[in-house]
Amino acid sequence: MNKDTYAAVESATPVPRWRSLLFVPAHVPRFVEAAHERGADGIILDLEDSVPQDQKGEARRELPECVAKVGRKGASVLVRVNRGLRALAADLDAAVMAGVQALVLPKTESAEWVSELANAVLELERERNLPLGRIRLLAQIETPGALQRLAAIASAHPRMVAMALGPEDFSAAVGGAPEFDLLLTPNLSVLFAARAAGLLPLGFIGSIGEFSDSDKLRTAATHARRLGFAGALAIHPTQVAIFNEAFSPSAQELEWARDVVAAENDAASRGLSAFSLNGKMVDPPVVRRAHEILALAP
Repeated sequence: MNKDTYAAVESATPVPRWRSLLFVPAHVPRFVEAAHERGADGIILDLEDSVPQDQKGEARRELPECVAKVGRKGASVLVRVNRGLRALAADLDAAVMAGVQALVLPKTESAEWVSELANAVLELERERNLPLGRIRLLAQIETPGALQRLAAIASAHPRMVAMALGPEDFSAAVGGAPEFDLLLTPNLSVLFAARAAGLLPLGFIGSIGEFSDSDKLRTAATHARRLGFAGALAIHPTQVAIFNEAFSPSAQELEWARDVVAAENDAASRGLSAFSLNGKMVDPPVVRRAHEILALAP
C-alpha cells in the first residue's frame, strides 16, 4: 500500500475529537463493564503497564468482547500494546480487528519502529479483510532520546494521528520527578512536532497520576488547551469530566468567536481582510482561531 493510497484513506477518515482518552485495564471485567458510562471520547484498553505479565494472555483473549463493550456508546476504542517484540506481536494479532480505531504505542523511539509496526498492521488488515489504513497510531513519547527524533516520528507514517508525552515514564527516564519545570519543555516539543505534522497533541504539564486534586488538574488542563493541546489521557474516571470541560470552548469563547466571524463577514463585504472589533485588531490568524473554536462547539 503506497503513501498515496494511505493518504486517500486518511482523508476519508475524520480527525477524531479526543478531549479525553481513558485508560482501562483490559483484564479487569468491572472496569471494562463500566467504561462506556464514563463519558470519555475514547477508551484505551490497556495491554501494557496496568496488566500483570501472567494475565496478558487472558487480556488478549478477552479483547474482542472488551472492544464491543467499551464502544457501546460511540466512544473511540484504542488498544495500548506492549513494546517488547514478542509481546507486541501477540498484541497486534489480538488487537487488529473491526471496532478498534487506533493503537497506542508506548515508549516510541524512532520513525523506523513506527513504520515497521504500521506495515505489520497492514499485513493483518489484508489477511482479515479489514479496511486498509483505518487503524491509526498514537505515539507515546517517554524517553529523552525520543525528543531528538520527534519530527521524524510525527511524520513517520500516514497512520499517525496523535502524540502524547508520558510524564511518569519520561520523568523516571531522566531521573527526575514529574513536576512542571521538568515537563514544560518536552510537552511543548511534542506539541510543536504534532502540530507541524497535522497530528493531535495530547497532554498537560503535570503528572497523569494526580486525580484527587480536581482544582489543580482543571487548572493544568485549561492551561494546556490555551497552549494548543487538544485533549489528554486519563488514568481515572474522575479526570474525564475535567478534561472534557477544559478542552472544550467556554460560553465566553464561543460568543467571542461568533462575534469575530460576524465581523469578518461584514469586513469582507467591504473588501477588508483586517478590521477592528471591540478595540482590538483582528486579522486572518485571529479569524482562523475563531473558526477553530466554533468547530469545537457541541
